[in-house]
This record gives sequence, C-alpha cells and structure tokens, in this order.
Amino acid sequence: MKQKPDIIVVGGGPCGSYAAYTAAKLGAEVLVCEEHETIGAPKHCAGHLNISSLRRLGLRVPQSAIENEIRGAVFVSPSGKQFVLRCRAPVTYVVNRELFDKHLAELAIKAGVQYRFKSRVKSLILDSGVVKGVALRGEERVKANIVIDAEGCSSKLLKKTGLDGLEGSMMVKGAQAEVDCVEGTDEDMVEVYFGGNVAPGFFAWIIPRKDGTAKVGLATESGDPKKYLQRFMEKHPVASKKLKKSRTTYSSFHPIPLAAPIPKTYSDGFLAVGDAASQVKPTTGGGVIFGLTCARIAGEVAYEAVKMQDFSEAFLSRYPSRWKQLIGFELAAMLQMRRMLNSLPDSRIDGLFGLCSRLGVDGVLEKVGDLDFQGRTLVSMVKYPGALAVISYFLFSWLTSATKQ
Repeated sequence: MKQKPDIIVVGGGPCGSYAAYTAAKLGAEVLVCEEHETIGAPKHCAGHLNISSLRRLGLRVPQSAIENEIRGAVFVSPSGKQFVLRCRAPVTYVVNRELFDKHLAELAIKAGVQYRFKSRVKSLILDSGVVKGVALRGEERVKANIVIDAEGCSSKLLKKTGLDGLEGSMMVKGAQAEVDCVEGTDEDMVEVYFGGNVAPGFFAWIIPRKDGTAKVGLATESGDPKKYLQRFMEKHPVASKKLKKSRTTYSSFHPIPLAAPIPKTYSDGFLAVGDAASQVKPTTGGGVIFGLTCARIAGEVAYEAVKMQDFSEAFLSRYPSRWKQLIGFELAAMLQMRRMLNSLPDSRIDGLFGLCSRLGVDGVLEKVGDLDFQGRTLVSMVKYPGALAVISYFLFSWLTSATKQ
C-alpha cells in the first residue's frame, strides 16, 4: 500500500470489512482501523441472517460459520397465545458472528485491504470542514481522501463532521446470553416473546443451535436489560421451562438504534454506514443485512470518488441516493410499524395473535413474506382478505390507542 491510503475505514465489523472489500476489489487502496486486537470480538449480535438477502448480496457463508438453519418462528403473545410460521425450506441461518466477521475480513485482505489492529480512532483530521484522515491514539495521524465511519453505535466521529448523531429516544438496550441444555424447543424454529413485562418496547428471543445450545436475549427501552433477561429466563411461564437446566456460557450487552437512519450520512470526504448511521431495521433491530447493503454502496461510491478525484459532499451525495432507493421505503415503513407496536397495550397484541391464527396469515406470509423487506411484504399482503383484516385491526388498534394518549 502507498504511504497515504485512498480510503480509511473505521471499524472492522461486517459493514467496515464489506465496504473495504468492495472498494479494494474495484481498485482503491484501503486501510481498516480496528480498535480491538482481533476481528469478531467482542460479539454482540445474535447472527440470525436471512438466506435470500445474503444471496442478493452475493455472499456465501462458510459452512463452518453456520450454527443452524431456521425454517420459521413461534411467536408468543403477552398472555401466552402462540402464532406459528413454518416454511418448507430454511429461510435464515444462525451464524457464528466471530467466524462470519472473520470471513468478511479475509475477503477484504485477499482484495488488498490492510488492517491495523489495536488502532482506536479518537478523532478526524479536518481541514476547513473537509475530512482528510484520522487521528489515532497518541499523536499518530493517518491521512486519506475519504473516511468511512463503520464504528457502530457511537456518534463520536459524526459529531466532528457536524452531522446529527443517533437519536437516543429510540435506542433500546440489548442483552444476550449463550446457554447450554435447552429443552422443548424445535431445532429449526426461533421463538419470539412479547409483553410489557417481558421486554418493554421490544421483545425477547430464543434462537436454537443444532447442538442443543441457544442464544437467548431481549432488548428494552427502559430499565436494566440484564435484570429483564434474568427474569425472562427464570420466571417466564413458557421460556423458563425450556431454560430451567440451562447454564449461561457467555453474555453481552449493547445498544440498538431503532429510529431509522440519521438525517444525513455523508459530508465532504466522509461516509457513515451500518449502526453508525442507524441503518437498522426498527422492527427487529437487525442491522447486518441492511448495513452490508449500504456498506457495499459506500465502497462503490468511495472508489468512484477516488477515480474521479472528487471527494466533495456534492459527489458523495450519490451514496444516500443509492441506498435510499434500495431500502429507504423499507426503513420508513418499519419505523411506523415499530411506533405502532410500541403504542399498543398487551391486550391489543393478544388480539392480533388470535386474529392471525384464525385467518391463516401464516400461509400468506410464507407466500409473500420477506424478513428484511417488510414494507414490500405489507404491501403484498393487502391482496389477501385475511391478511387485510389483520392489517385493518392493527391500524384500528393503533388509532384507538393513540387517541387515548
């Protein structure tokens, strides 16, 4: 690599590595600055990824990183009602996030990307408001033409550019445990639990692995997620029976932004991707697929800027134009769904579960459902009378709840 890289990527997570890989594969000189000493640690995400979306991205997950293949989900309402959605073929992978992240980094390294570990970026180099590189721990400064911020849920670098950071009002706090000896779960089905006493403002989950272990977690908009998780595992009338013999082998705690993307994801010499830009599904908190989608676009636009030697805000504005065209509608639709869900009391959510079961919504979702492109799924469902009735009930419940506030 020449002394001054074309592009610096801050963060060696999946979004950072994929943006770096994309730009390097096209011909740019790329450096990744990663604050930890290895890729994939510490691990926070459950690693539950849509197979069709991975294929759309052209990503093949190594078999060694696949912990399970999932065919559907069991949704458990606040009162214990269940709605089951099972597909004929696997729809998601449960991946080992450490191995998955390392796989993406290996792709980037093969494309010519250089990684610097234990290299925490403390600030940006700015010249008249234009980003010109990064300042590392100590006095070291590394110059580049473009900086791609993939640092995760921190607004540290964004604020240096004058861009708005993550919206704290819709940030939930997540907690996850890896446990052994799970009983009574279907190996190929995830379980999702709702209720104000379970996980206020979000939900809890049990994601099984093939070896009898599982990833158990939740997120909450208020309170201590660690305490909620402990209570879920020990006291929930359904989940506690499945986890009564389980021993926690690993735990992690992390914030999840649900407010949809920050208003502006670019400035002169600067792009923001993934959790740093809040490119996360507001309904489920999943950020890997949409983050990778935006990371690929960021890598492409950064390379084009290098090729044209134009690092201006005007040139880099093609980045949001492209990612919004792909997922802008989805994120806006999911944000409204999240706000509606958060406004509904547990009794209304129970009613939704009963209606879904009676009207056969599971069959409709198997036909038209997409775990990532949920806005398009909602539009497609309108053609089916049963699903339309559920959507109408959902909207009516939201309107009546909203008028009481």
